[in-house]
Amino acid sequence: MLVILGFLMVAAFMFLILTKRATPVVALILVPVIFGLFAGAGLGIGDMITDGIKSLAPTAALLFFAIIFFGIMIDVGLFDPLVRGILRLVRNDPMKLVVGTAVLAMVVSLDGDGSTTFIIVTSALLPLYLKLGVSPVILTVVAGLANGTMNIIPWGGPTVRAASALGISPSDVFIPMVPSMIAGLIIVLLFSIHLGLMERRRLGSLVYDTELVGAGVGTDGTGTGKTRRSTGSADITTGDDENDGKAGQFIDGLDPNRDTLRPKLLWFNAILTVTLLVILVMDILPIPVLFMIAASIALTFNFPKVKEQGEAIARHSASIVSVVAMVLAAAVLTGVFSGTGMVEAMAEWLLGVIPDAMGPFLAVITGILSIPLTFFMTNDAFYFGILPVLTETAAQYGIEPVEMARASITGQPVHLQSPLVPAILLLVTLAGVSLADHHRKVLWRATVVSLTMLAVGVLLGQIPFG
Repeated sequence: MLVILGFLMVAAFMFLILTKRATPVVALILVPVIFGLFAGAGLGIGDMITDGIKSLAPTAALLFFAIIFFGIMIDVGLFDPLVRGILRLVRNDPMKLVVGTAVLAMVVSLDGDGSTTFIIVTSALLPLYLKLGVSPVILTVVAGLANGTMNIIPWGGPTVRAASALGISPSDVFIPMVPSMIAGLIIVLLFSIHLGLMERRRLGSLVYDTELVGAGVGTDGTGTGKTRRSTGSADITTGDDENDGKAGQFIDGLDPNRDTLRPKLLWFNAILTVTLLVILVMDILPIPVLFMIAASIALTFNFPKVKEQGEAIARHSASIVSVVAMVLAAAVLTGVFSGTGMVEAMAEWLLGVIPDAMGPFLAVITGILSIPLTFFMTNDAFYFGILPVLTETAAQYGIEPVEMARASITGQPVHLQSPLVPAILLLVTLAGVSLADHHRKVLWRATVVSLTMLAVGVLLGQIPFG
């Protein structure tokens, strides 16, 4: 009975999420409560949920203060010099422009928010793409790959979900996977170089000037008669009435005159950020504590007035509320799953289904399955619905939960390209390209990046193989 209820609970949760009949927060709370009562939890369901909340409280704190910290760094202009530097280095070379897109997307992705990353990247670089006649699809592909690879950082979402679902520390999942992430980023850079060289050859020359814009060169490299007013920083127009304004809506995403800029504190903020990342990798302090301290220091020095500090936090309140609410709601699912014994019952059933010869390879199998499954379902559905069951089964073969969590996050480069991810829809909209065009160029490349990360994890022993 517990096996049936467990699978029905997962199916109901996934159905509500995938069909958008309920938000993740609502589904994470109501579905487990209903099925937990059917499983005979009774009033004991309160203790199960409370235990789940206690285990996920550090994760909620991590997300809360990580979003504040990196949000402040963007507000005060820490990344502005990088954007300007990339623009200067790129000049009029399509290959340099594409590689610069990858580097910028990687750096800005440190804030863990795909939407912020894509707004900044398109704001800074889309005008130059249009000026040079480089296809904006290249921008979406490179930015999507970079952000998807960086998405395994602990405050990015999937690592936290995997750790939360299995009751382990995000740092234990992420830090050993840093070499895999670096390998993935190298592959992204190689793809960027290749795409840039293809665009350079397609356009036929490295010499561009303002006459190119006046000639009406389209984004496909042919004369289209469309006009573009762009010097790399001004508004852009496309000559296509139905798209007018879409690409230019966020051109001021890095407004050089915004009130929150703190140019005199640039070096202080840079040193603070680098110190934070170094201590994070060294694992000296728990990550939630580290971000609490760093966020407090950033607020104190950049916004010394109490009112300014409140406004700085409020600017990012929407992201904070949605993410932290999701984590606390996830405590209901994980608490009921473990408290009622559903996970154990489902794992025992799977043991009878999976051939013994395949059991020792469950970590690698999980990594491979994460590529298609996280594309066709949300991270919530995969990490809270599928991963716990696979992990409980893998434990019978001596595979640790943390090893399963590491394998499960390798599919993120593909997941970020899913139409279920709002950020990627924002990216293609800002760039003025179709999702189909984006998918044709990005999906196989994202799969290569995911498999590379999985392979490096196996080679370095972070993910067991047999």
